[in-house]
Order: sequence, then C-alpha cells, then structure tokens
Amino acid sequence: MSAASNPPFSTCDFCDVHKADVSGAFRVLPPVFQSYGGKLVFAGPVTTVKCHEDNSLVKAAVESPGEGRVLVVDGGGSLRRALVGGNLAAAAARNGWAGVVVDGCVRDVAELNAAAVGIRALALMPLPTERRGEGQRDVAVSIQGVWVRPGDWLYADADGIVVSAQALTA
Repeated sequence: MSAASNPPFSTCDFCDVHKADVSGAFRVLPPVFQSYGGKLVFAGPVTTVKCHEDNSLVKAAVESPGEGRVLVVDGGGSLRRALVGGNLAAAAARNGWAGVVVDGCVRDVAELNAAAVGIRALALMPLPTERRGEGQRDVAVSIQGVWVRPGDWLYADADGIVVSAQALTA
C-alpha cells in the first residue's frame, strides 16, 4: 500500500516536536497495540465508546457515518471477549471510519486484514461478546492509563499511536 511507503505523517516526528509538552495536550499510547486492519497508517478526530465485554455501542458506531473519524473503544483491557470482528470492521470501512482502536480484543483476523480500515487492539480472542445494550458513547476514556477525549485527534502508524487535543501538521 502506498500510504505505508510514504505516510502523510510520522508519529516519531510528532513526538520529536512535542516531546517537551507538559500540558497534557499531546499524549502517546503505550506500545501494547497490535495492527490488524487493512490500513497500517490512519488518523482522524476521535469519538469514543466505553464498554465492558459488550459491543452493542461499537456496532452502532461503526454502522453510522464515520466521516474519517477514529473510534476509540475503552474495553477496559479485557482479554476475555472480542469487541470487534470481521463484520464490524467491514461496516467501519464501508461507512468511512479511518480507524478503530480497541483497548481489548478483536477476532476474525483474516477479515480484519482485508478491511480497508485501520484497526489496533491488544490481542486476538475468538470468543464474541454478548450484546446487552450497555456502555457509554462520547465520554472521556482512559486507554492504558492515557486519557482520550471525544474531539481529540489520533494518529497511528507503524511506530505507534499518538493523541493530540488539536489536529497536528506533518
């Protein structure tokens, strides 16, 4: 893919520029996320879902217009259920989401890799969630100890994931 060979931005460059930031406006997610989607490089304004082993709100989000946004899912780091699978990844790609970052697990790795959307998650888990209609949408979430808020900008590439209160320029 051409974006991987000549990405529109570099998280390393962003970190070089913002390394002295103490305001909290620029944050770096810990290096615990694996790449599963068809796009290695993605960026966009953030919308959030907070849920625990119930992907009802994740499904509702990716089935709505993504408009180039990144869905950040606070699954509490659970390794017991997959919050995103092949069907939801395909829906995210079809509906214009730039990416999905899951603080939890995903499944259907072949389908995730085929979807034209960036997907980052902690691990693979074949067991799906049960949909109970629980969770919260568009709230501040703590992802591996880093606060991410609706309206922040998220940038992901091969080197990692950074979050900023404002859009960053390459």
